[in-house]
Amino acid sequence: MNGSPLEMLPVVGLPCCGGLVMIATAIGFVAIVVLIIRAAIVGSKRERERQSAVARWAKAKRLVLAPGKDRHFKDRFPQFKCFRQGERDRYAFEVMRGQWNHRKLIAFCYHYETTSRDKDGKTTTTSWYFSGVLLEPLFVLKSLSIGSENFFHRIADALGFDDIDFESAEFSRKFRVKSPDRKWAYDVLHARTMEFLLSQPRFTIEFAEDWTLAYRSGRLNPQEYEQAIGVLEGILDRLPDYVKQQQGLTL
Repeated sequence: MNGSPLEMLPVVGLPCCGGLVMIATAIGFVAIVVLIIRAAIVGSKRERERQSAVARWAKAKRLVLAPGKDRHFKDRFPQFKCFRQGERDRYAFEVMRGQWNHRKLIAFCYHYETTSRDKDGKTTTTSWYFSGVLLEPLFVLKSLSIGSENFFHRIADALGFDDIDFESAEFSRKFRVKSPDRKWAYDVLHARTMEFLLSQPRFTIEFAEDWTLAYRSGRLNPQEYEQAIGVLEGILDRLPDYVKQQQGLTL
């Protein structure tokens, strides 16, 4: 037999570059799927923990936690546009009702859906959530909204869609204030209240005649519900006596 033993060994072929790319792509795809599944499991666990914590908090604060979805929630508060967002499937859930420092309180999560269509005509449905609290003011209010200022708001201001500016440059830079009555806005947002809001967690705040509202995107935990309540109480408690008197009788 001619030839060395090494020459007689079979040659094992290695994958070509294209094969290596395919293998790497498959491994990457599997890894992404695993990460997505893991994230979904972790997210589901955290949401269950949040729901349990909220239920315990509601019980401790003697709030009545309603089960299920409230699809008529928006109809009871037509004065707030946020409850009319989206095209479909609007409902409140995790609705809690009770008293908080002698004021009526309603805490809630809210869901709605929007649809969009791409250039090929494919429709995508997206679910959105926000959470917040409604707090009774104990006297009649006028319309007012306070939100965080952002880049798009500044563009709108440059085009002439102005919000209300205040003596505090920092407050005007960080907050966007709207009201049909500028004097009312200035009465509510005096120096002490502006300083207070600058020190607090950010919520969108709205006043209607008989309710105040504080909310933000996502689903709140007990601490965040209390922060929202604290922001509304802080504004109401800082209203000057002359403002309360001019607003007349308690509702």
